[in-house]
Amino acid sequence: AAIFDRCANAGANVIVTRVAREAFETVSRAHPKAEYHEAPRMITLRQCEPVPSPGTIAIVAAGTSDLPVAEEARLTAEMMDQRTATFYDVGVAGLHRLFAHTAALQSANAIVVVAGMEGALPSVVAGLVARPVIAVPTSVGYGANLGGLTTLMAMLTSCAAGISVVNIDNGFGAAYTASLINRE
Repeated sequence: AAIFDRCANAGANVIVTRVAREAFETVSRAHPKAEYHEAPRMITLRQCEPVPSPGTIAIVAAGTSDLPVAEEARLTAEMMDQRTATFYDVGVAGLHRLFAHTAALQSANAIVVVAGMEGALPSVVAGLVARPVIAVPTSVGYGANLGGLTTLMAMLTSCAAGISVVNIDNGFGAAYTASLINRE
């Protein structure tokens, strides 16, 4: 709450990630305009008028279990005044769902791809577009997922060009990087 106060009192927009609802209840007493976002467990406070960048950041999630991390990326990008387009539940288990959005993905300036399991989705997306792809491995998955380590290693060893990988469950870091790309 003290850190939130310092940021908010400076007049900036505030983003807090990985926070429990109980912390929000404390923060919201001093900052009633703050919002809690349940799925990504984030608190946001918009104090500055948005000035959207001209391009779009696509947020792609393989499955529904990846949504908390994808939503963290979306909210972060939007708090950084980025336009976003979301494409959820389009993993490699049903590639036809992804292919239906190829044109929209090709028009994005940067793409954040969130996936668990075998981590193949960023490679597929990078093969379809000539745009930077920021891959986010998630800690969800069956079998030998090892808390996302298997997915991280798969993404790091991708042979598709144009992929950068952030750490496990780091939707914030991926969106921050995509926002910097989109501002150019």
